This record gives sequence, C-alpha cells and structure tokens, in this order.
Amino acid sequence: MNMLETRSQYQLLEAGCDEAGRGCLAGPVFAAAVILPPDFHDPLLNDSKQLTEKQRDKLRLLVEHEAVAWAVEAVSAARIDEINILNASIEGMNLAAMRLDPRPEFLAIDGNRFRSMYGLPFQCFVKGDGRFADIAAASILAKTHRDEYMYRIAEEYPMYGWKKNKGYPTREHRLAIREHGLSPHHRLTFNHEIGQLELF
Repeated sequence: MNMLETRSQYQLLEAGCDEAGRGCLAGPVFAAAVILPPDFHDPLLNDSKQLTEKQRDKLRLLVEHEAVAWAVEAVSAARIDEINILNASIEGMNLAAMRLDPRPEFLAIDGNRFRSMYGLPFQCFVKGDGRFADIAAASILAKTHRDEYMYRIAEEYPMYGWKKNKGYPTREHRLAIREHGLSPHHRLTFNHEIGQLELF
C-alpha cells in the first residue's frame, strides 16, 4: 500500500485543503482543511476517489479524532451561481482554513488554482490528494460530509436519485430533471440537459 508523505513541508504549520462536489448539478461544494500531527501515518489513507465508501467513513472517524485541527465548510448552490464553481471552491477552502485552531502558517492545496483570501502562503499540488496525507485527509472529510448532506436532502427530493448519484450529472439525474424540473438545491448556472456529456 502506498504510504503518503504526511505534509508537503515541515518548516511551517501546514493545513492540507481539498474540496468535493465541483462537478455536481445540485448541492453545495464542500471544502475541508486539516492539520495532521507530523508523525501521522495510515496505510489506507489516499485520495478519497480511490477508496470505497466504507473506507472513507472509517478514515473520516480516524482523521477527526487524530487531527491537530480540522474544519469543513459548505458553499451553497446559490453562492456557486453567484461567483462560479472555481471561486466557490477557493472560497470554501479559505473559510475552512481560517476556522482552524491553531491557525495554519501554510496551505497545501489540491489542484492547480487558488487564491489566498487571508494572506496565508500556499502551494498548489496537482493530484495532491494522492501525494500528501493532509490533503488526502481533507479530501475524505469534504467527500464524506458532502455525501452525508446529499443523503439528507435526498429524503426530501427522492426523485433525483441523490442517494446514488450524490448530485453528479448521471443520465438518471438528468432524466429526473427533465421530468420534475429543478429543485431549490440545483445550481442554476450548470447545464442540466440530457444531451451533455455525463460523468458516469
């Protein structure tokens, strides 16, 4: 099993940051920031997309128990429509990082685009959630907290299949939108047409 490096650097107190739900048609984008102990290691920890739901749930409990600090922030569909999904993801990661106590001195960001809204130094890492444990931990918290939220709102809107598709643009989801229209949780600026490319 591939063992991830705990952090990208050890000179400054680092928080790993990641998000979940950027490509969805419905629901918030969730962002997480995590500071891990410098000696934290777990052989199962990896990019959340490489893990089963059961593995993610197990690791979520571990991270939330063992982390020096962690925070999760949700940015609503309405806010996504207002500022676009990239800016909403960046905003969510910044807000999550600023909720940490102790305050991080450096942010390790999954992906290739970021702006520090509060002056914290940062570095972006493409596929960082498969390289550094603190980013992987953030990816797991963002994903599991978002899935939990989607399960909850699926109780109110069962026709869209969110318990299965989590708001992603599956054929089932697009057909449900065609039949039932948009819910208050849908992102109005995203293309909901059935003819568009589907992720799954």
